[in-house]
Order: sequence, then structure tokens, then C-alpha cells
Amino acid sequence: MTPEEKLKSLNLSLPPAPAPAGVYKPIVLQANLAYLSGHGPVTMDGSLLTGRVGEDIDKEQGKLAARQVGLTMLATIREQLGSLDRVARVIKVLGMVNATPTFGEHPYVINGCSELFAEIFGDENGIGARSAVGMGSLPGNISVEIEAILELHP
Repeated sequence: MTPEEKLKSLNLSLPPAPAPAGVYKPIVLQANLAYLSGHGPVTMDGSLLTGRVGEDIDKEQGKLAARQVGLTMLATIREQLGSLDRVARVIKVLGMVNATPTFGEHPYVINGCSELFAEIFGDENGIGARSAVGMGSLPGNISVEIEAILELHP
């Protein structure tokens, strides 16, 4: 099944792809690589999921926010590249969690996005290298921000 077919079979809807909130491009292509800028958790109505993990929201809500970031990233990929089927594999994901200083389960939270990518692109191509770190704050108090490097089909 292609990524587009997988998305449809899972009954997943993509939120609107966000416009840049600063001086940057949502995606930059270089050779067969796509560098996806940091994305936040955009909901279907265009609003953002906010709150600090370990203070305003728990790790389960943080994981759901990371999954929503993944859906937002897929929306940008589709808008910028025309189809999710252009993605050959996930190379690297960097997940940043807006967390309290004592919160230590950043990898668990970022699994929300990683598990989604594995569902869409398959275990072999949807799971890449990854970092999951905590931040003292994120723009607009969003719960999670994630960026990625993807390999594209020629």
C-alpha cells in the first residue's frame, strides 16, 4: 500500500498545512532530500495544541500532541510535494517537548509522531534516526515541535 493509500485506509484527516510563522521555508529540497522545518501541533480548525508537559498536560496528552504534529507535517509534505508517495523514507526526526525541568519521558512523547510515520511509511521506511529533547519553552507555548529529514523518490 502506498503512503496515500495507507492514510486513507486509516481514516486519517490532515489539518491545514501551516503558513510560515517567520522568515523560513516549510520545506527545502536538496538533491533527493527534503528538510522539513519545525512544525507544531495544528488541529483541524487551525488552532494549536498548547501546554507544558508535566505541568499543564500529562505525557499521554503530549504523545497525542506529537501525533498531531506528525499529521501537520504530512499536510505540509502533501501541499509542498503534491503527494505523500514522494517520500521514500524517513531519515531523521528531531522532537522537542515543551516540558518541566523534572519531566524525563521525552522519547515517549515523541513516539506519537514516530508511530504515525511507521504506520504511514511502514516500519522499514517510516522509522529513522531520532532525537527527543526537552525545552524550557516553545513558540506560542505549543506542547511539541518536530522537524525531519526525508529521502524522496527520484
